[in-house]
Amino acid sequence: MNPHHIASPCRLLVFFLLLSGSAIGDTADRGITNERIDPTWLEDGSLEFTRNIDGSRTRLRVDPTTGEVSRRDEDAPARHPIANPRRSRGGGESMEVRVENRTGRDLELVWIDTSGDRRSYGSIAPEGRRSQQTFAGHAWIILDADGEPMVGFRATSGAGPVIVDEESLETFRQIVANSKSKRKSAGRARTGGSVTTRPRPSPFIRDGELWIRDSDGDERRLAGDPGPERRWTRRWSVSPDGRFVLAIELEPGEDHPVNLIDVSPDDRTEPRIETLSYRKPGDRIDHPRPVMFEIGTGRRFQPEDDQLPDPWSIGRFSWHPDGGRFRFLHNQRGHQALRLMEIDAAASTIRPLIEERSPTFVDYAGKTFLHVMQDGDRAIWMSERTGWNHLDLVDLATGERRPLTSGPWVVRGVDDVDEEAGTVRIRMMGIDPDQDPYHVHHAIVSLRDGSMTRLTRGDGTHELEFSPDGNHYIDRWSRVDRPPVHELRRTRDGELVTTLATADHSGLLETGWQEPERFVAKGRDGETDIWGVIVRPRDFDPSAEYPVVEHIYAGPHGHFVPKSFARRWRMREIADLGFVVVQIDGMGTNWRSKAFHDVAWKNLGDSGFPDRIAWMKAAARDRPWMDLDRVGIYGGSAGGQSSLRALLAFGDFYDVAVADCGCHDNRMDKIWWNELWMGWPIGPHYAEQSNVTNAHRLTGDLMLILGGLDRNVDPTSTLQVVDALVKADKDFEFVLLPTAGHGAAETPYGHRRRMDFLERKLLGDD
Repeated sequence: MNPHHIASPCRLLVFFLLLSGSAIGDTADRGITNERIDPTWLEDGSLEFTRNIDGSRTRLRVDPTTGEVSRRDEDAPARHPIANPRRSRGGGESMEVRVENRTGRDLELVWIDTSGDRRSYGSIAPEGRRSQQTFAGHAWIILDADGEPMVGFRATSGAGPVIVDEESLETFRQIVANSKSKRKSAGRARTGGSVTTRPRPSPFIRDGELWIRDSDGDERRLAGDPGPERRWTRRWSVSPDGRFVLAIELEPGEDHPVNLIDVSPDDRTEPRIETLSYRKPGDRIDHPRPVMFEIGTGRRFQPEDDQLPDPWSIGRFSWHPDGGRFRFLHNQRGHQALRLMEIDAAASTIRPLIEERSPTFVDYAGKTFLHVMQDGDRAIWMSERTGWNHLDLVDLATGERRPLTSGPWVVRGVDDVDEEAGTVRIRMMGIDPDQDPYHVHHAIVSLRDGSMTRLTRGDGTHELEFSPDGNHYIDRWSRVDRPPVHELRRTRDGELVTTLATADHSGLLETGWQEPERFVAKGRDGETDIWGVIVRPRDFDPSAEYPVVEHIYAGPHGHFVPKSFARRWRMREIADLGFVVVQIDGMGTNWRSKAFHDVAWKNLGDSGFPDRIAWMKAAARDRPWMDLDRVGIYGGSAGGQSSLRALLAFGDFYDVAVADCGCHDNRMDKIWWNELWMGWPIGPHYAEQSNVTNAHRLTGDLMLILGGLDRNVDPTSTLQVVDALVKADKDFEFVLLPTAGHGAAETPYGHRRRMDFLERKLLGDD
């Protein structure tokens, strides 16, 4: 279900390139202008950006308070803007950046990837120079020999070299100091004053026993070894006043090994067996039990198992400011109950403060948000109890909930809680009835009365970048059929200051590039809107007929049809073979109503096929060039499972399938993903929807692709399908890439074989 691992920085750069559709060379040369504007916030509060003017990329500066735009001062030193970037933004154009080391010390050039992880790109000698290929928007930092940051910058098209000298070092120090000052101020504002800290006792484990060491170094035993079937973990939390400690006693679950054979290891000729610890649905899992100790007396309180039944996890530890009440989230196995629990350490009692229940599933993986306010008596909580994903403000003393957001739309995520201002900044979807419900919009919501300040309006999906002081932001929005618009807006009311640039892709269209078509049709119930996209071949002829190929991924953890502008998708490569390629979000996928999502519960075999088929039939009614007598489908991981399922359960509509690294039997796949959607305990529906037990139903043409070193989905899941098809005397093609991992069909060889198979079976082209 997860993207396959990409190890090296170079491969990461290529991956971002594929996702964004970027290619090497100047943007204008690729038929589109102003797709990226390379923004840089300056210390004086102004913003620099790049816009195409009269065919050339020009660096401009804008005053956020007035919206006045001017050319950058040409007399200013030709230096790259110094910044303190936290992580890279992917997808900018390829560029070179020059670094000049004007110091007397060795420096190290380090790239900060999109996750914030650092990756070294080598050293620069004193008085040395270095040209580094990068992408606009990528974050870099320069370290001294001790690993201390010296200079940071974000790659910006049209900027001068990065000069590391005393002036740039002082600039970077000021940026870092200002950033720390703002964070400290925000912290004081959130807590309502200064925070007094004092040394607290430290728990530790000795010979299996739980001990405590006080601030004077004195040690005492709190609890003995819990026995051969249990042990103390190093997860503990000491109360702010040092009176209590919460420790976790663990009863370990069973180990479930999965063996992989590396047939060609790098360091030897003989194969090597690699063993993974890989729990599967139904396995006995770890059982954590919280235990509260009063440090001074050794008094112990341990809740009964029926007070915390079947814990899948216990986490998100926090203390009430009074130091005597401890809170944690209890996620019950089966994922139909999620609770915020409180232990009163002095009274030795436990009670639920918030309880979320569902007759289907509580989507803890995607829709859990908890923010306990600094007063400890209120919390912001995410809930689908109304049928839509929203936020409540909860009184933790009484349990009373007050909706902060409501309506037939969903909160997609929370980006910031500002208790001093009394606001929460959210991402939301479906807020505009006349727009695609998957467009991401942004807003600020008042904690006092739930009133909303919209930050975005344009008919597309939006991403924001705020100024360092938070008073302004850049709103970049686009659709699959509309290139980006870049707007500068004011945070306090969301009002437009000025439009920085609007991308133009007319040159791209002139090359024969086919604009994707958004399409919406009713689903299986005749009422629910199903959204998708249609991709035509480059040499599209409306008088011809084209087989239809569906790219499927139906995992309930997300939605998958692209929503923002990009020049390149792999779907285009397949379309250019002579197909119409479609991608659809059917019922059972995420981020619509709870009822829409619940279709997946104990029902992953459904994969939204009734909605997908209805959608394609509706699209073909007005598009005679869509030939539904020749329909193919392909996908990987959960999409591989669905691709094969199409031929097993809906073979009257689908003719050809390519299934890559599928989790073909949900009992064979990772425990968390499958128990969340298919439920626990394991029921007969697991076998009823298995591609292995249904392999004898195969009709049409099938290709199975498998990476022998898949560490995400157990490779034997596909091999069991192979075995079942052989026993059922079914014809199919099997492509094994022995040393490939998850996503084997996305390797050059796997992708070529997939395209070849679709050509042969749907176009009759050998």
